[in-house]
Amino acid sequence: MGDLGVAVVIEDDVDVRNLLDAVLQQAGFEVHSAGTGRDGVDVARQRQANVITLDVGLPDIDGFEVLRRIRQFSDAYIVMLTGRDEELDTITALQGGADDYIVKPFRPRELRARITAMLRRPRVASGDDAPSSEESGPVGSAGPAAAAGSRRGTVLQHNGLALDTETRTVALGGTPLGLTRSEFDLLHELLKGTGAVRTRADLVRVVRGEYYGEDTYISEADERAVEVHIGNLRRKLREDPQDPRWLVTVRGVGYRLAPKRAE
Repeated sequence: MGDLGVAVVIEDDVDVRNLLDAVLQQAGFEVHSAGTGRDGVDVARQRQANVITLDVGLPDIDGFEVLRRIRQFSDAYIVMLTGRDEELDTITALQGGADDYIVKPFRPRELRARITAMLRRPRVASGDDAPSSEESGPVGSAGPAAAAGSRRGTVLQHNGLALDTETRTVALGGTPLGLTRSEFDLLHELLKGTGAVRTRADLVRVVRGEYYGEDTYISEADERAVEVHIGNLRRKLREDPQDPRWLVTVRGVGYRLAPKRAE
């Protein structure tokens, strides 16, 4: 096994598959490949993949169906690759459990940097990143509210919501919420901002990690992905768009935390 674990490449284009193999091997992964969706699901299961790159346009079943099947048994980090820069594809991929979405042609350095950034944020009881359902609670945790008394310094609380930065768990009214890695990171950024506005570009950098510095170009696709994550967060929080308790949209700019309410 490579230093970083096992990577699986699911890609029907031989040239792209070879490029991905080389990039991931150089990064330190043991790499296995598949040219069809069904084979990719089998390889991901057999090899217990840590990271998967998944093409949307496969010859047998599309990448979204492959994603759905893999998420039934694996919490591997999954990066979707596609030749189409369409909002619906981005939404479908991220809501289906993908960790990232890259449009072809891509730069190998960017792919490697994004995967490195993901690996620096381990999945610790973050719910939806695991193969359990959205409504299932964080694995092996009593939730942030239970831990607040003993580790108050690691818990951010706001209007009944409690986020524990140490265990990476979130609870609403004491009930655990299942969030993806990106959803957790975005919520953490807004909570610690205590009402300060975060632009979409700011939040892209939160999701993308160190690769996206202050001088890095932020594309519309990057900002659209953040909007999808925020939409998913609102859905899981059951946020009332007319009277938000946590996430407020600042039109044309970004997002901020809603004012604190009297308990």
